[in-house]
Amino acid sequence: MSALVNSTLFRRVSKVPPSYYLLVVLLVILFVARPQMLNANVLGVFVRQVVPLGILVLGQLLVMRVKSIDLSGGGVILLINYCISSGIFPGASLGFYVVLALATGLVIGLFNGVMVAKRRVSAVIVTLALSIVLIGFVQYLSSGKPPGDVPKIFAELFNTRFAGLPSPVVFWIALTALMALLLSQTVFGRFVTAVGESMPAAHFSGVPVERTVILAHTLAGLMAAIAALVQTASIAVGSVRVGLDLPILSVAATILGGVVFGRGEGGVWGPFFGVLCFAFLFVVMTMFGVGDAGKLVAQGLIILFAAIFYGLRADK
Repeated sequence: MSALVNSTLFRRVSKVPPSYYLLVVLLVILFVARPQMLNANVLGVFVRQVVPLGILVLGQLLVMRVKSIDLSGGGVILLINYCISSGIFPGASLGFYVVLALATGLVIGLFNGVMVAKRRVSAVIVTLALSIVLIGFVQYLSSGKPPGDVPKIFAELFNTRFAGLPSPVVFWIALTALMALLLSQTVFGRFVTAVGESMPAAHFSGVPVERTVILAHTLAGLMAAIAALVQTASIAVGSVRVGLDLPILSVAATILGGVVFGRGEGGVWGPFFGVLCFAFLFVVMTMFGVGDAGKLVAQGLIILFAAIFYGLRADK
């Protein structure tokens, strides 16, 4: 095993995030088993469904780059979905809902950041606890029943196309490109890299570690809010369960894409392709009759194998 890990081939292979390899395998399976599904229209429908996850991953990769994590996304998505579909703001405009959602995400993200960076609370504990509180709050307000219909303007926007592609997909790609620029071309991006490599060294080098972590969590909250808007637009009726599985999937896609708690070799596009992997993985498993239990097992195995992959790479 030691000889394999230290081999030149392994070093070359390990430089590429696992998401790229898995995506190629899944596309080959689709090509062999269902070649008619590999056309732009069909693929666009598949990819459009994972756009909320893809946007949430942008926030997740940011906090994981500073050795943190955010599991509050499910609660944020559920709360915003309830606010939009419950009718508590009758006659409200699209702009009002967008501002409300973004403000909600920013406040929750800021709270997470302050608790993690200044109060030194475990990121897992505080973000998971906050998510549970938000879910319970929505369950209480709705009495466990679907709140109501989503305004039609959301569905109309979700179903539009731009340059032949679904508009949500184009929006996701643009947002990913902006995040890539933020991390590669700005001072904040350099701070994120420094904090991820070593918090003590970053502190002694003059990097504002606390502010960087707080801002990372605040932006993650903003991404969760945007994901909530897209997720809400994808459904016709409000739900008390929507988005609850997305936080753990976002962690899985981020790890699969080469971002592991302080290490960001996969950049932004590695996790982007990690999300695409989950889109095609669900298609392939559904095609072969794999149920929900099997899909959960597959998600767990992907996280496990990706963690082992990076563990071997770190030990070599």
